[in-house]
Amino acid sequence: MPRPVDEIQPSSPTPLYEQIKEILRARVLDGTYKPHEQMPSESEMMAAFSVSRITVRQALSDLQNEGLVFRIHGKGTFVAKPKAFQDLGKLQGFGEAMRQMGYETFARVVSMRTVLPSAQVQERLQLTKRAKVTELQRLRFLNREPISLDITYLPVAIGARLAKEDLASRDVFVILENDYGMSLGHADLQIGSTLADERLAGQLQVEEGSPVLVIERTTHTSDGTPIDYEHLYYRGDAFQYKVRVDRVPL
Repeated sequence: MPRPVDEIQPSSPTPLYEQIKEILRARVLDGTYKPHEQMPSESEMMAAFSVSRITVRQALSDLQNEGLVFRIHGKGTFVAKPKAFQDLGKLQGFGEAMRQMGYETFARVVSMRTVLPSAQVQERLQLTKRAKVTELQRLRFLNREPISLDITYLPVAIGARLAKEDLASRDVFVILENDYGMSLGHADLQIGSTLADERLAGQLQVEEGSPVLVIERTTHTSDGTPIDYEHLYYRGDAFQYKVRVDRVPL
């Protein structure tokens, strides 16, 4: 009979604190422990897992470093509202990345229309002066809460095909590659911040003036052709990007 998910295995080569950390992380992510809920005390965890206090503290310390829990001196450990994150080192669509991490995600199409591009959009997509583009606006949801507003610009020929697709559950990147046979190569990104105006605050369900992470991304095919230009507006309280940077020897 398989062992229960919540049971640690003393004979495993994985350190006990790491096993406990994974059990507690799973409980936070699946909603067993709710945001801002107080977690069991160190003594209760010591008894539940039959381990020392230092082992419990190491597990909690690692979870705190990940931003999943926070401690209040004299009161105990509480569940933080976890921030989802996406690795900038990988070119992935939002839904593709989040589903790999076990999050529930979907999108709602706000609008999709053919427009004359701004000078910036025209430059990023290397369009001729009279060329039009498809503007796609989607509100992205993570665990049923709005997480970002994505405004995407694509050549009209591609936009006309995408209009027939299921954009609520599928990423544009996945459709371009798997359905249209386009090989994506790289993306150029710029990261900044802004404050939510009344419209954006309403869409993301945050206070007007709340900080918003802004990503400007131009995605190219493997031969270097720009194919997708986006402005992505993420809730600052619920999302973050991560990237690994290696030092180059002098």
